[in-house]
Amino acid sequence: MFKAQAARLTFMSGWWAAALLSVTPLVEAAGAPISVAQDLFDVSQPATLGLAHAAGAETFRVYGAQAETNQYNHGAVSVYFNGHFYTQWQSSACDEDAADTHVLYATSADAEQWSEARTLAPARPDAVVTNGGWWVSGDTLVAYLNIWPTDMEPRGGWVEYITSTDGKTWSKPNAVTAANDKPLAGVIEQDVRLLRDGKRLLTAVHVQPGLIAKPYYTDDLQGVSGWRQGEMQNLPHDSDVSREIEPSWLQRKDGALVMTFRDQASSFKVLAAVSEDRGEHWSTPAISNIPDSRAKQSAGNLPDGAAFVVNNPSGKKHRAPLVISTSADGQYFDKAFVLRSGGSDLPQQKFAGRYKRVGYSYPKSYVHGDYVYVSYATGKEDIEITRIPVSSLVYK
Repeated sequence: MFKAQAARLTFMSGWWAAALLSVTPLVEAAGAPISVAQDLFDVSQPATLGLAHAAGAETFRVYGAQAETNQYNHGAVSVYFNGHFYTQWQSSACDEDAADTHVLYATSADAEQWSEARTLAPARPDAVVTNGGWWVSGDTLVAYLNIWPTDMEPRGGWVEYITSTDGKTWSKPNAVTAANDKPLAGVIEQDVRLLRDGKRLLTAVHVQPGLIAKPYYTDDLQGVSGWRQGEMQNLPHDSDVSREIEPSWLQRKDGALVMTFRDQASSFKVLAAVSEDRGEHWSTPAISNIPDSRAKQSAGNLPDGAAFVVNNPSGKKHRAPLVISTSADGQYFDKAFVLRSGGSDLPQQKFAGRYKRVGYSYPKSYVHGDYVYVSYATGKEDIEITRIPVSSLVYK
């Protein structure tokens, strides 16, 4: 996450550096590849935005912060591998991006009862280590790690990966490589997924120098090499951090790819770019009319090809409620459901800590079987997962 500072960059939450916010004019919403129905959200009802709760949705605790445990937990990402669910997140004693930051994970056979947390990647003396998501390659589980050296200026990092065939024993870290066989010079976003044709992986990387968000793709279905940068012109920005950050993506019914972004210029709307050649070339990101909280969000597709976006569409910094919005064609979002409501239902902060806040932060989604699984941090303290039946979301 990023925060504005008066005159300098400061290393901040879960993923990357803070930066002065851009003051460039907003791009017109008419140019965005996705949009939402004009009256879908009722801002006069901030706890639910006037939406019904998703039918059959259930929430389970993966990890709870206690007095004797790590009290800062954020960036939850889930996957299914070899008969079990896996959820990873970054964790520290009490403060965001502290020197003791490391990566934990827990497992579950049913996404309801979760194991004790285990260390996926320990803290390092010369860098902050955060989680970069999962990929399943056949009988191998790949975990990505973002490494943030404390002496790198402007602030940035690189990505490593570890692998396991049993979810318990892990390889030593290795560098994720680009198409030129050199280590990928940037930190990876937590959304490595397969295109509909099954022949290409897509995600995004915040590249050096600084943290400039760019689409990346590879035809190496192991997900650890051959990564190429998609061509995309970033919006103007006034720092070493691009205006568009923390992307996710979906595929429209017409086959086009849409990458969604958090907007650091505080429009409190989702930015979006489109590619019609499988991720190789992208439009310049445009501001959509989809409200956001200037936080990480998650986009994806249901089994029938319909699309969804999970975010906090509050239109301000408040990270509640947590909502899933859906679209039959991946262009026009005309339905939405509450996953976690705000107001009196919003859990309050249990422990003090740097940059902590109430809310349902940084959702990431995973579709498996008959459900969509959305993992997130509540109050940047507790790791939770909400399971929604696909049947509650599909278009009849």
